[in-house]
Amino acid sequence: MTPRMKKRLIRLPIALGITALVASGIVAACLPYLVMTGKRQTLDEAMKWQSEHYDTSFYEGLEKQDYTVQSYDGYELHAQLLKNPEPTDKYIMISHGYTDNRYGALKYVPMYLELGFNCVIYDLRGHGENESTFTTYSIREGQDIAELVKDTRSRFGGISLLGLHGESLGAASTAASLGYSPQVDFAVCDCGFADIENVLKGGFKAAHLPAFLYNLGNLGARLRYGCRLSDMRPVDKLTDNKVPMLFIHGEDDELIDPSNSQRMADATAGYSEVHIIKGAAHAESILTAPEEYKGYVRSFMQKTGV
Repeated sequence: MTPRMKKRLIRLPIALGITALVASGIVAACLPYLVMTGKRQTLDEAMKWQSEHYDTSFYEGLEKQDYTVQSYDGYELHAQLLKNPEPTDKYIMISHGYTDNRYGALKYVPMYLELGFNCVIYDLRGHGENESTFTTYSIREGQDIAELVKDTRSRFGGISLLGLHGESLGAASTAASLGYSPQVDFAVCDCGFADIENVLKGGFKAAHLPAFLYNLGNLGARLRYGCRLSDMRPVDKLTDNKVPMLFIHGEDDELIDPSNSQRMADATAGYSEVHIIKGAAHAESILTAPEEYKGYVRSFMQKTGV
């Protein structure tokens, strides 16, 4: 072996090490951005999708009230009250999923109108008409819901019953909000995650990517956004929760495994139920089996006296 070849062999590990370090840095910087700032739908895009999948004509006939709410850190949230045609002092606040906006909550509105509720729908932080920002997968979003509850009770007054309903990110945020002891009577969580770690690692596995990418993303999120992916654990907020909770999850959910709902039900200190909708994909349970879905919600309310 010539001296020149020896030098090349010595330099090869160094070059590979530098390449690996640079690649890790790129992943650590880019992965959190992709995970936490995905492209959001406009209001028009969201309404188009909803209208293509079920009848949304009821929305136009409802009396509405648009308003904004200042959250705990001064961030402004856009909200809308959908008044029940029949006068009622019962209210439900519905939280949509990631990249969607308040129109993503419309699929649940007819059920709650039928049950005698006024419906509050709103844009989650960084979504809809709100100022653009990153998603913290229940950390800031859970606190937002707690503030929205305070505003709802103050704004409308004389409320006899106030519940929460969330889908996907909205469900996880709803669960997380209970750690702040909001004055609510029940919570319905549809296809929420117990922690974002298992969702991301499941996605990596399905894409045949190594699980250690999560660790790089976790570091990058801490450096870039000031919060770790590993802290995004709504399940940890339920330890002292006494608010009755209903968990619904689609059996064929390939994004968030149904076991997430069971984990949260097991974690809460209060009453809980878990129901799995056969044949339902992610966030499609109420579209797949609407009567079954409504039956679970009605039964839950009767059992818990709400």
